[in-house]
Amino acid sequence: MDSRWVCLLILAGLSEAAAQEDLTRKVFVFRTEPSEAYIILKPLPKEPLQNLTVCLRSYTDLTRPYGLFSYATESEDNEILIFKPKNTGCTSVEKDTLDWEHVCFGWESATGIAEFWMNGKPWPRKGLKKGYVVGSGAFILLGQEQDRFGGTYDSYNSFSGELTDVYMWDFLLSPHKMRAAYQDLQLPRCALGWKNLQYEIKGDVVVKGRLR
Repeated sequence: MDSRWVCLLILAGLSEAAAQEDLTRKVFVFRTEPSEAYIILKPLPKEPLQNLTVCLRSYTDLTRPYGLFSYATESEDNEILIFKPKNTGCTSVEKDTLDWEHVCFGWESATGIAEFWMNGKPWPRKGLKKGYVVGSGAFILLGQEQDRFGGTYDSYNSFSGELTDVYMWDFLLSPHKMRAAYQDLQLPRCALGWKNLQYEIKGDVVVKGRLR
């Protein structure tokens, strides 16, 4: 994968009720920099995963590394991780060049094929852990990279900015649907999706309407 993005399939009791709502045309705003905030996602996959797709859209002026999506099990602290190492090529970001970035990561165990889509366009496919099974009983969150199951975060890798259109499927989306996700068109039903999201906010994150 290009060094600008890293999508990894790494092999190596909550006190509050989770909210559930349709977040169409809304965003999570992680307000502070660096941030100790994160969002816990539910429901948890009940079965191990042999196929998956994760899509989301982010907007930030960060130039340091940051984590967006972290799926941890008791055996692996970041079994699935969507992480941007850093902004390459410059040390600052011009405000008039900022734009939303939409990423999708898909994988299937039978072939070991991993796909990464950036703003509706595919990058070259790679081979990744053919025959592997992603564990169930996961702890899934947005805005941080987990250093252990359900906790311990490095604020240097935290996300600050806006996050929206988060989806996860237990199958690999077709190319047509990968492009549909970028275009915010009709998508297959899923248990973890922006239109029926169950979540719990931890820290300084607010839900606001989209500016675009």
